[in-house]
Amino acid sequence: MSELTKARLSLNTATVNQWSLKECIEGCARHGVPALDPWRDKLHELGVDTAAKMISNNGLEVSALCRGGMFTAPDEKGRQVALDDNRGAVDEAVAIGANCLVLVVGGIPDGSKDIGNARNQVRDGIGKLLDHARACKMPLAIEPLHPMFTADRACVNTLAQANDLCDELGDGVGVAVDAYHVWWDPNLATEIARAKGRILGFHVCDWLVPTTDLLLDRGMMGDGVIDLPAMRQMVEDAGYLGLIEVEIFSAENWWKRDGDEVLSTVVERFENVV
Repeated sequence: MSELTKARLSLNTATVNQWSLKECIEGCARHGVPALDPWRDKLHELGVDTAAKMISNNGLEVSALCRGGMFTAPDEKGRQVALDDNRGAVDEAVAIGANCLVLVVGGIPDGSKDIGNARNQVRDGIGKLLDHARACKMPLAIEPLHPMFTADRACVNTLAQANDLCDELGDGVGVAVDAYHVWWDPNLATEIARAKGRILGFHVCDWLVPTTDLLLDRGMMGDGVIDLPAMRQMVEDAGYLGLIEVEIFSAENWWKRDGDEVLSTVVERFENVV
């Protein structure tokens, strides 16, 4: 396995949620972190044009934009609103020079218990978005989320499901492999190998034991039970040698610390644990 240096590190801005996007950009420059992945709310706060200029002026790469998706809705009007928003997200990703747009696809619509229909809505929504994304040359990265988020955030929960969608939908769509969401999957190695040529991102953090909040208690790399080097070996064997994002939701720990302390720890753990 190749030696890992911070030349491949990308900061997902959720990791320092206490910082604005401006502070994230400046922090990356200060710590020698070469890339970042902004969340759209922070991007909107700063302004797309301002952010694009700051990112460029600081010589940063944009591994992805978080996030598009949320395709599911109880009615056609809601699905159209989601599609329009996703087209806007594609345009924003292009404007800041992102390598891809990450899709968190959406859960079961309010008032429904039909998970099959929800998954059909996801397939159809991505299919409709693809025309615009292809025209803009912006790849779409389907990110499977842990099954605990099936109902409210994402009804695509395994790499197998994401790979199936890629097979069905064709060029312009790939996968984002997030360690927090897929580490438990007994078919992980097989599905990462199957994803060769379509892996658009690799996200790392750790799964704490005990976990006090399933959404907001992710661990810093090395503090939990995920074998991150083994997973990195899998994605590298599948041909992915691109940027690796650190994405940590940590409301009661890392989000309460000084941002520079967090980023220093991210760099140290990235080089020595991942």
